Amino acid sequence: MAEPIRIGTRDSALALWQAEAVQQALEALGHRTELVPVKSEGDLKLDKPLYALGITGVFTKVLDIALLEGKIDIAVHSMKDVPTQLAVGLEALAVLPRASTLDVLVHKGDGLNKPQRTIATSSLRRKAQWLAKYPNDIVVDIRGNVPTRLQKLQDSDWDGAIFAQAGLERLGLAPEFVEPLTWMLPAPAQGAVMVVGRQDQRQIAQTLRQISDADTERCTWVERQFLRTLEGGCTAPIGALAQIEGDQLLFKGCVHALDGSQLYEVTEAFGKTDRYDMGCKAATELLAQGADDLIAQIKRQMRQNT
Repeated sequence: MAEPIRIGTRDSALALWQAEAVQQALEALGHRTELVPVKSEGDLKLDKPLYALGITGVFTKVLDIALLEGKIDIAVHSMKDVPTQLAVGLEALAVLPRASTLDVLVHKGDGLNKPQRTIATSSLRRKAQWLAKYPNDIVVDIRGNVPTRLQKLQDSDWDGAIFAQAGLERLGLAPEFVEPLTWMLPAPAQGAVMVVGRQDQRQIAQTLRQISDADTERCTWVERQFLRTLEGGCTAPIGALAQIEGDQLLFKGCVHALDGSQLYEVTEAFGKTDRYDMGCKAATELLAQGADDLIAQIKRQMRQNT
């Protein structure tokens, strides 16, 4: 009997949901599987904001090491957490069909109409975009898994906290007061799940291709290429969204100053089957507008904060 495919995952409820989705898809194809949960650096160090733990790979490094050491066969990640440059010897094997890309504001049902609100988020991107729209508000850092952050909101005097809609829906959590932030541009690859494996495992790679979604692959590739060209880590205040409509791929990207005071944005329409350098082209246009100076400034600020 063939050995089971060992599926590495973080041990949070959301990460386990994602790993179980991959597990179910593989078992539906007749493969035996085994979940191998581990804790990441981002899960263990909850007393620091994410940017203070390093720009990229906070939630993926432990699983990368487990893959390279042969302790697991594949690793399942929230794709927005995965660095745009994978570790040497690793490759993306599959991208599951995408869930909602929206960010949402969870609040307490009252108090939002006052002149200054306190909003919680662990994301520099969400903070920057929120302050760009509501410069009088105070944005505070919040860490922990989704249920923990929901409880922290209820136990605090904060007015609201920002979450990914996909995470709430996947966990079956439906807070009473939720406002979709349709104006907020998501993180590159938000709402998508990526499966990573070793480059020398060709049979497993062929198996994973069967559960990958081509449209989600294309859209998230463009978004991550945009991010990589801007040289921003997954915690940088960079937003991007690619959507396929008919025979077109519509793209919007942005980068904000950390305090929301500056914004560069780009909107493009490409053919659905155009070359895969669409994200690079959009980023190059943004850099030509002057975004390179802003990104250099952001990097200096983030180094000072670590």
